[in-house]
Amino acid sequence: MNKNTKTILALNVLLMFFSLGGIFSKIASKQPFLSLKFILCYGALLFIMFVYAIGWQQVIKRLPLTMAYANRAITIVWGIIWGLLFFNEKLNVGKIIGAVIVIAGVLLYVTESDEGEHTGQDVNEQKEGEENE
Repeated sequence: MNKNTKTILALNVLLMFFSLGGIFSKIASKQPFLSLKFILCYGALLFIMFVYAIGWQQVIKRLPLTMAYANRAITIVWGIIWGLLFFNEKLNVGKIIGAVIVIAGVLLYVTESDEGEHTGQDVNEQKEGEENE
């Protein structure tokens, strides 16, 4: 497994964790304002956002920003999964088609970028190489 592949895998785990924030946000929205459950849910959401912000900074040091943002679309798929598991939302053909399109788009972009111009160097190493030319 090359360096980019490990970073992309870590990014997707981070995005799965980030998508959990939607669960806490939705649960909190159904609670009375400033109740204990409301505060706990928003506290969990703030913790998730804090961890995500630090993780995101680490990812964009290692991947081109366009690749990192392309992978963020996968949170739509996680939203569908969390809706099914936690909120008894219904799965329909439109959601399935949408999820397949998102996954296909992310995979196409990532595999094309791996084969193309990105060689697995850190973004800083790429900048240094460009400056030396």
